[in-house]
Amino acid sequence: MSILLDKDTKVIVQGITGREGSLRTAFMKGYGTRVVAGVTPGRGGEKVLDIPVYNTVREAVKNHGTIDGTVTFIPGPALKGAVLEAIDAGVKLIVSPVERVPLHDILEMVTVAERENVRLLGPGCIGLISSGKAVMGWLGGNAEWAKILYQPGPIGVISRSGGQSGTIPWVLKVAGFGISTCIHTGTEPVLGQSMSDILELFEEDEQTKGVTVFGEIGSTLEEEAAETVASGKFTKPLVVFIAGAWAPEGMRFSHASNIVEKGRGSAQSKIAALRGAGAHVVDSPDEIAPTIKKLINL
Repeated sequence: MSILLDKDTKVIVQGITGREGSLRTAFMKGYGTRVVAGVTPGRGGEKVLDIPVYNTVREAVKNHGTIDGTVTFIPGPALKGAVLEAIDAGVKLIVSPVERVPLHDILEMVTVAERENVRLLGPGCIGLISSGKAVMGWLGGNAEWAKILYQPGPIGVISRSGGQSGTIPWVLKVAGFGISTCIHTGTEPVLGQSMSDILELFEEDEQTKGVTVFGEIGSTLEEEAAETVASGKFTKPLVVFIAGAWAPEGMRFSHASNIVEKGRGSAQSKIAALRGAGAHVVDSPDEIAPTIKKLINL
C-alpha cells in the first residue's frame, strides 16, 4: 500500500497549459500517474500531452467522473480561487506547489479544507511520491531519476525541505531500503497538513514499518509530531534529523516559516521533545539508515 496516492488515483492539473504545469504534467504522466484532465479557464477544448483541457474543475468531473486529486500550478494570488473550486467539485486531495501565497488566503483555504475533509498539502509543497505507483507535483525531478531513487519499500519519508527531499530516500536506497511514500510538507508559515497528520496516515498504512524525517528549525511541526508519538497515535519507529542546529535564535533559515523564536522551534527544543516522546534523533543524515535498520526487523 501507500498513503494518499496510488496507481489508481485520478489526478487533474490546474494550470496545465502554463510552462510549469505542462512540464510537471509530462513528469507525472511519465512516472505512471493517472492524469486524466487539465483545467485552465478559457482554454477548454485544447489538449496538452494528449490530455483534455477544461475551463473548470466541474467540467472535468462531468466528463471523467470523480476526481481524486489535483495539483495546482497557479500563481500565489490566484491560488485560493483554484483550491476552493477544486474543493467545491469534490476533490479530496490537493497538492499546491506555489509559494508566496497571501496568509489570509492560506487560512481560508485550510479552514475550508478541514471543514470538507480535504487533504491540502502545502502551499509550497513540491509534492509526494508513492514509489513505483504515482507522483503528484515534481518530487523526484524527472521520471527516469525518480524510478531509480524512489524504490518501493517499507519506509515512509517526510521532508520539511523540498531541496533535500531526496536526501533520505538516497541514503535509504544505498542501505538497501525502499520507500512507501515520500511527502514534502510545504514551506509556507501555515500548512494544510502537519507532520502529525502525515504520521497518523503512516500509522494506518500496512506497508510502512517505520518513518524517517528530514526536519528543520523553525515552526513547531516536529514538536507537534513528538506530541503525536507521546499520545500513542503513532507507534512505529521514527528516526529524525534536524537541519539548521547551528542557527542562533531569530535567524531565518531556508524559508520564511523557519524562524526560531523564544524556545519553540529551536533544534534543542525539537530534539528534546522528540527524544522525550521516544523518537530517535540523529546528528547526520548518514546515521538515518543504520538507525532505522536497528529498529526494524526485516
